[in-house]
Amino acid sequence: MSSVLIIDDEKEICESIKMILDYEEYLVDYSTGAIEGLEKLFTNKFSCLLLDIQMPEMNGFEALKKIKENNSATPVIIISAHGSVENAVKATRLGAFDFIEKPIDRDKLLISVRNAVEQYKLLNENAEIKQSLQGNTEILGSSKAIQNILELIERVAPIDTRVLITGENGTGKELVARALHNKSTRKDKPFVEVNCAAIPNELIESELFGHEKGSFTGAFQQRIGKFELANKGTIFLDEIGDMSLQAQAKVLRAIEDSKIERVGGTKKIEVDVRILAATNKNLAEEIEKGNFREDLFHRLNVIPVQIPPLRERIDDIPILVAHFASDITTKHKKTPVKFTDDALKFLQSLAWSGNIRELRNAVERIIILIDKKELTAKDIEFLSPGSKSSLGDIIDTSNSFQEFKDKAEKAFIIKQLKANDWNISKTAEVLEIQRSHLYNKMKKFGIEKAE
Repeated sequence: MSSVLIIDDEKEICESIKMILDYEEYLVDYSTGAIEGLEKLFTNKFSCLLLDIQMPEMNGFEALKKIKENNSATPVIIISAHGSVENAVKATRLGAFDFIEKPIDRDKLLISVRNAVEQYKLLNENAEIKQSLQGNTEILGSSKAIQNILELIERVAPIDTRVLITGENGTGKELVARALHNKSTRKDKPFVEVNCAAIPNELIESELFGHEKGSFTGAFQQRIGKFELANKGTIFLDEIGDMSLQAQAKVLRAIEDSKIERVGGTKKIEVDVRILAATNKNLAEEIEKGNFREDLFHRLNVIPVQIPPLRERIDDIPILVAHFASDITTKHKKTPVKFTDDALKFLQSLAWSGNIRELRNAVERIIILIDKKELTAKDIEFLSPGSKSSLGDIIDTSNSFQEFKDKAEKAFIIKQLKANDWNISKTAEVLEIQRSHLYNKMKKFGIEKAE
């Protein structure tokens, strides 16, 4: 449950706002003194702060300065009876999330608080991911190709330029995007990822730019889009080759104007985002086919980064296997294991169509199935193409009809994904289902593309 703090010298206003927010199931606390209120803010975690301007001890602008000096991540919404343009501009310059005039409109209050809380959650989730997955997001490898990419990241990351990351599925495009963000001046701001292939075409614009209440059937309330959520940070447009032409036009306009417009809205909203994009498609071919805008391609392709597939960097397999083994044994609380030289050579000899994630999954499977401290090539021969699980294996290991159906469906989906080089669009077409449906199936069965 999200917590909100109110600082206003008028107790009646605090009680009134508290009543509205209590009904929406927020945890609400308030203070009628600015100094006492700041002490509460700095000693507790609040998802949002509502701050009055005119207060006797300290005005709202002075309080806002102290909040920013203290590096508080809590979004601040200024509330004031003096709703002048000058005050609104000053509040924004000092870092306020929003400005609401008194008397307070209930709907505007709820929308503003909800948006502030959502941004706070996003910032915290990004911080937690960065902290907990720091090892898992490291780009590993000693091959010349990987070293060149790492050097390029070091040079490009601090500069606010657009980067287009290309490579087959599973080569690590998301890792490169995260590395660029983590080494940039925006590292403490949001990193917002959008998988363009996983969102139906009719919803992609709403997802990216948000929508106003009633703008289309089902739009029961205002929605903030990914561009707004990424403001001051980075937006990563993954699988951009699958984006509709209409959405491409809006992204191009956002790049040119640094402004976006919500679906059903008329107001231009300024956004300051760094755009990183990735695709497994040949965009030059997509341009020829009329599926991708050439002007958008040139806007995105300021710095191109081509990531090689695992088969072109087999020298990195020992490093990757050692890292995965350490991570997986820790995760499953198992004894550390070692892969012998012949085991590593065997792994290097295999065709990794699924690239990095397929290799990690294989290492995890080995560690779970084989209870040995030292693993040889003979121990992992079952990974060779000629040793596939049969229908009989699925039957023997299933304890219920539902489990059998799930395992059979998972095996069939994996087979089709591999047959189509993990191209989601092609596989969905073969299976005669929507891309979003296929992504849901992959999530359900734990089938992950390596990124």
